[in-house]
Amino acid sequence: MLKVLKEERKLFPLHAEGKFVRVQEGDNKLGEGAETGLVHKPVVVEDLPHGPQFSLDGRDDRERWPLRFFNRSCACAGSFWGPACSRCRWGWTGARCELRSPPVARRDIATLTGAERERLVATLDLAKRTPHPEIVIATRTRDEILGPDGATPQVQNVSVYDAFVWTHYYSVRRTYLGNGTSSAEADFSHKGPGFLTWHRYHLLALERDLQELLGDPAFAIPYWNFARGGAECDACDDSLLGAPHPQNPSLLSPASPFSRWRLLCSDNVYYDTTGALCNDTVGGPIRRNPAGNVDNPMLTRLPEPEDVTQCLQLGAFDTAPFFSNSDGSFRNSLEGYSEPSGRYDARLRSLHNLAHLFLNGTGGQVYLSPNDPLFVPLHAFVDAVFDEWLRRHGAALTAFPLMNAPLGHNRGYHMVPFWPPVRHSEMFVTAPENLGYTYEVTWPDQQLSQLEISAISVLCALCGVALASGFLALALRARRRRRAALQESQDPLRPLLTDSGYQRYDSGTVGGGGAEPALRSKTHTAV
Repeated sequence: MLKVLKEERKLFPLHAEGKFVRVQEGDNKLGEGAETGLVHKPVVVEDLPHGPQFSLDGRDDRERWPLRFFNRSCACAGSFWGPACSRCRWGWTGARCELRSPPVARRDIATLTGAERERLVATLDLAKRTPHPEIVIATRTRDEILGPDGATPQVQNVSVYDAFVWTHYYSVRRTYLGNGTSSAEADFSHKGPGFLTWHRYHLLALERDLQELLGDPAFAIPYWNFARGGAECDACDDSLLGAPHPQNPSLLSPASPFSRWRLLCSDNVYYDTTGALCNDTVGGPIRRNPAGNVDNPMLTRLPEPEDVTQCLQLGAFDTAPFFSNSDGSFRNSLEGYSEPSGRYDARLRSLHNLAHLFLNGTGGQVYLSPNDPLFVPLHAFVDAVFDEWLRRHGAALTAFPLMNAPLGHNRGYHMVPFWPPVRHSEMFVTAPENLGYTYEVTWPDQQLSQLEISAISVLCALCGVALASGFLALALRARRRRRAALQESQDPLRPLLTDSGYQRYDSGTVGGGGAEPALRSKTHTAV
């Protein structure tokens, strides 16, 4: 398919992510013989005001996405989906996409079996080496996208996994202003309410690509529960996403195939000063040294389970100004710019941000972070928390800001640079019912700590002993009364026994007089 697309690319519209859609005037049937959709539907964008964070209106190709590149798209019928309406939407299957498919289960990466770990590693490595069948990446901005002759699209091949990397880069790249200058005012996937919806779709697109690469629609990406506290990365071993190099802890073990991966989109200084976009030139290896930032002790420990509990209790999805300084915002808390309790503090990083910075390397740099495959399960856990919040709070779409969010983050904005166009609102739904996947996870506030379990076990055992002792005492007392009555009837002058005639049972000395177990709630200061 890639070869066909390349040979006929002049027939197809182009957008910055480089997807070419084979459509012809007059077509109203696409796909394998089914009525899947109508072509050439005008793309409609919402022009509600954005927040004050971006002051360069009209200077960025990504504004009013995707109109700088596309003004028409296919309108898919029913549950058909895709650039040419040739696939089913997530959660649907069948020749006409008319059947609900069971949700795929995203599981904790630490619980995968040996065979499942091998398959995960092999799948990601295959995706890194396999050209994407539908996507090529643009290497110049819109003004130069057709090259010096005005007719040659400036695009290059990209692998399945590197398309995932490039998409993230394009959403965060700086706005080129000319004369070697650029601006960092715009970020279409972070520091705003779209952070969670954008990354949700980002993962969905990769998961679909991996399913098609394997020919297995049940394949699911795992999540990495980074909120376990401590200074250990339990996904950082050679059976999963790569152990530290034995001689250089900032590199990956040579026993891991990920040690041979090379970075895409690493020359951001060149891109930001020339107006070029990330191309297929690769850089150095993945770097990762979990908890190794000894100069900043706040970044040497992972988030605690209590952090997730506090975050999930926040009732507001986001709060004005819908940015990285929002206070009392679930989104800002989970993204990690405020305390898990929601209180904004410019000095700290928590949850998602802390997990990235804890990795101390490629994964801690926003331009590069998806190059480290740990990005995938890390963000799957972020998405799991998001989905749990949606479920617990029964959040209506109105919880997502309609306007005045940072550029690209309003509810009705199409997420950059995805094609076909997808709005944030389409991802603000619970996953099992709407997106075809679910999470197998037990949340911290739904489980007892080991200390609590031990204490309850001891208390139950003591209660059992007490009940048994009570029944025995009652039985003995009744027996003594019967004997006493019999003796009284035989010898009415027999004296009463005094206290000195009994062994006293002191509750402080039962079982050796051990102290009662103490229940302590662990507090955590967010960093």
